[in-house]
Amino acid sequence: MGKLIVVTSGKGGVGKSTVAVNLAYGLAFDERRVLLIDMDAGLRSLDLMLGTENELVFDLTDVLDGICTPEQAIFEIKCRPGLFLLPASQNSGSAAVTPANVRSLLASLNSAYDYIILDCPAGIERGFRNAVTSAEEAILVITPDYISLRSAERTFQLLTSEGLENIRLVINRIGKRPPVSTDECIHRLELPVLGFVPDDPHVMRAQSQGKPVIATESPAGDAFERIVRRILGEFVRYRVPHKSLVYKIKTGFGKESACKDS
Repeated sequence: MGKLIVVTSGKGGVGKSTVAVNLAYGLAFDERRVLLIDMDAGLRSLDLMLGTENELVFDLTDVLDGICTPEQAIFEIKCRPGLFLLPASQNSGSAAVTPANVRSLLASLNSAYDYIILDCPAGIERGFRNAVTSAEEAILVITPDYISLRSAERTFQLLTSEGLENIRLVINRIGKRPPVSTDECIHRLELPVLGFVPDDPHVMRAQSQGKPVIATESPAGDAFERIVRRILGEFVRYRVPHKSLVYKIKTGFGKESACKDS
């Protein structure tokens, strides 16, 4: 049975879809099968990030409306064997996209994949409920600023109210002088941390070429590779971007005491 993981954030603009794409890409190796599902009807972007925008025919709404089978809508990413994409509709959605119908679809697909990654739309309305309805785990993505942090606190409450207990944190786009320190983010949310991703121009460069940054030699690519290894259960030292030498010495050069693997 596949593991269902929802990637969410609360507010938009924190790089949630970037995280979902890179983790799915990283997990799809060594004969693993990973299904990445774009739940953001009307604002789909994962096809662009993976360079498949001109090759797709059907989407999630078509499946739930009965226009096609799941197999007809799911597209295998040619440059990454084992990675499959079920795109969102480019329209605003359908009445058929409900928590019950999404649960039924995921139940029918679960046995065919090792991981199913759900890219949750921004916000906490209907799209959020559709995405989290069947998830076993959640990855909460934030950027180190007060608006993102407050949204994440509310999203965390909603995730727990949906019965999700395994929730882990990714702090994304960490610059040299973030408005909120990574320590404060961890203290406020009190969640196990999967990893820290630096603000890295390689991310946009890779996306413009239709490939994830994890496929490149870059600081962000290294960060996502470390997160993937933690998801797989490996012990990997934490690397917090832009920390001082004194901080690194005090924390054992990357063994972040406040960050606990689950």
